[in-house]
Amino acid sequence: MNIHELLVIGDSDLLVHQVQGERAIKNSKILPYLHHVQELRKRFTKIEFRHVSRIQNEFANALATLSSTIQHPDKNYIDPIPVEIHNQSAYCAHVKEETDGKPWFHDIKEYRKENI
Repeated sequence: MNIHELLVIGDSDLLVHQVQGERAIKNSKILPYLHHVQELRKRFTKIEFRHVSRIQNEFANALATLSSTIQHPDKNYIDPIPVEIHNQSAYCAHVKEETDGKPWFHDIKEYRKENI
């Protein structure tokens, strides 16, 4: 995708500090993941790891939930989801319950299908 700079945001303060080499790794099970991240780092001219608390991570959780429901014929490919960043907060935590019995992401999936 020809990306040179990357901002990685994680909700685990411990893991962010471990990836940055600021904290020791006590659980050997995550060593393979750390080595993989270190190899991936070499692909970028600039990469930054930043911690965000889980309470502030609602948008990322919603995107992860949505992306887990999208199936693509080529299992190794994921359609990019364009995301706009605005200077003003969006208060989307106050969503009314769906009365049609369909999950909250149904309309989003239908919109994506029609506009691809």
